[in-house]
Amino acid sequence: MLTITLLSPGSMGSALAAQAVGAGHRVLWVPHGRSERSRQRAEAAGLTLASSLGDALAASEMVLSVCPPQVADEVAAAAAKHAYSGVYLDANAISPQRMMQIAQALPATCTVLDGAIIGPPPNSEGRTARLYLAGPQPAIDLAESLFERTAVHTKTTSGPLGSASALKMSFASFQKAARTLAGVAHALAEEHGVGDLLTAEARIMPTDILSGRDYLPSVAARAWRWGPEMKEVAESLREAGLPTDFAEAAASVMHLWEQDKDQHDQSPDSVLAHLKKKA
Repeated sequence: MLTITLLSPGSMGSALAAQAVGAGHRVLWVPHGRSERSRQRAEAAGLTLASSLGDALAASEMVLSVCPPQVADEVAAAAAKHAYSGVYLDANAISPQRMMQIAQALPATCTVLDGAIIGPPPNSEGRTARLYLAGPQPAIDLAESLFERTAVHTKTTSGPLGSASALKMSFASFQKAARTLAGVAHALAEEHGVGDLLTAEARIMPTDILSGRDYLPSVAARAWRWGPEMKEVAESLREAGLPTDFAEAAASVMHLWEQDKDQHDQSPDSVLAHLKKKA
């Protein structure tokens, strides 16, 4: 049985902790400064109350940090005040650069693991999440043992510290933006009374946009005319009183692909390289 400390019992952190508890491990949490809602989540997940962060860290082989990205540094700093010597698993949605900054700010006595959670909060009803890990192998082995035979499926990136965070940023850049963009698209359609038609068209769209990497050269080859179309989209949004940022950003990206006009036979690697802005 392992003892771990959950630093922030939010919905995702509590869900992961509940899986560890269900596998026979002990998960500590500190109620000081936490809301009643956090307390309810902690109790529902079967977490064990600790009197202080220092006491929790002293008893734990691993720390699990799953919190809003904007407070990841603050949470790590609170742990850094104690000479913790176990494994610090930062599974927050942060950039590789911030992951490295947090690792450097933590005590040299602890081992840092970079984690990325992809998927919904796992539960006992068949809902699973993937936890990608990067860092020293002994620490990865410990994290894998924590979630063995649970709804949290651990995977390694085979890359250095920061590579798990890079995967999370790559995935979120599409998934979160796509969901938000869908909201903007539906708002524009509703403004003009064609929301039902947009939904009908969406139902027959291909669903492999992110997985269809080989299609990217075709996108780059047509970006020279898609860019101006995005500018028209931006004007339509502006007239409807809706945010134009997405459309303007898309037009800006497509401008980087204008050199690929009508060149459908390029490789995905080639057109991806053209997205890097020249210094």
